[in-house]
Amino acid sequence: MFRLFGHPQVSVLNGGFRNWVKEGHPVEGTYTRPEPARFTATTKHRSSWVKSFEDITKNITAQEFQVVDVRPYGRFRGKEPEPREGVQPGHIPGSKCMPFFSFVDNDGMMLSTEELKKFFEKSKVDLNKPICGSCGSGVTACHLVLAAHLCGAPEEASVYDGSWYEWFTKAPPEHVSEAEASFEEDEDKSAFDIFSLFSACNSLSCKGPLCTGP
Repeated sequence: MFRLFGHPQVSVLNGGFRNWVKEGHPVEGTYTRPEPARFTATTKHRSSWVKSFEDITKNITAQEFQVVDVRPYGRFRGKEPEPREGVQPGHIPGSKCMPFFSFVDNDGMMLSTEELKKFFEKSKVDLNKPICGSCGSGVTACHLVLAAHLCGAPEEASVYDGSWYEWFTKAPPEHVSEAEASFEEDEDKSAFDIFSLFSACNSLSCKGPLCTGP
C-alpha cells in the first residue's frame, strides 16, 4: 500500500515484532517524535494496482487477470462463516484460493522463494500472468502481492479493494459462488490458528507469533 502511494523504498519486517523480540533485538518503551516531513501521495502510473467492482465483474468473462482469494479455505468454499454481520461465505466465480497464512511458517516468517513458487504452482496460479488479490476487505490480500513480488513476478500484482465484502453486497446471486475450488485445504491450519497468529495485541508478553498490532 505504501508503494501504491509513491513511497520508493518500502520493506517488511519478516516475522513481525514478535520475532524481533524473540531474536533479541533492542526495543524501546518511550514515545518517539519523528521529524516532520512533507510527502505528496500519488497513484499516478499505478492505478492498475487497485481493481474495482467493475473491473472484477468484467474479468469474469474477459479473463484478463487471475483473481486469487486469500481468505481461509472454509470461507472461500462457503463452509465457514464470515466475520462480518450480514455477509455470507463463498467466492468470486473463477477465483482461486491461497490462504494468506500459508505464505508464512509457524513462526510467522515468510516462506522461502522456492516454497512460495511451489505454493503458487500447487494452487494453479501462473506467476507470469496478471494476478489480482482479494480477501475480506482488501487488507490481507497484500500478503499475496508481497509473495508474488518475492517470487519475481514480472507484473505487479493488484488488489481488489472492496474484496469479498463489496462483492457479496453488490454482485448478483449467480456471481456469489460456493462451488468447489482447485486448492487443497491444509488441514493443519484451522481458522483458530489464523486468529491466534494475527493477534491484535502489541504487548511484549503476547504469545502470538505474528503479533505486530491490528
